[in-house]
Amino acid sequence: MTNAELLLRVKENLILQHDRDDELLLRLIAAAVNYAEGYQHVPDGYYADHPMPPMTEEAVIMLSSHLYESRDGSTGGFFADSAAAGELARGTIDKLLRLERRWGV
Repeated sequence: MTNAELLLRVKENLILQHDRDDELLLRLIAAAVNYAEGYQHVPDGYYADHPMPPMTEEAVIMLSSHLYESRDGSTGGFFADSAAAGELARGTIDKLLRLERRWGV
């Protein structure tokens, strides 16, 4: 899945209908994909050449949305006003990414 395709999914997840923040969202998506690759112990750029598993895709969408909603760093997102909500979101994202993690040493 390309970042352009992910952009549509992230905007759908955020219920965002304007294009003003597309550049920001694409940067957040790139960061989320990079985070997923690092967490899963695959090379940088891996998902540019390989299919992204559905759970990883959902984690990238969730992380991109979370980063967008809490870009000021003060809350867990638009619908949550506590840092604990942010920790819960990150925990869920990590659990989804763990399903495709390469555990080799």
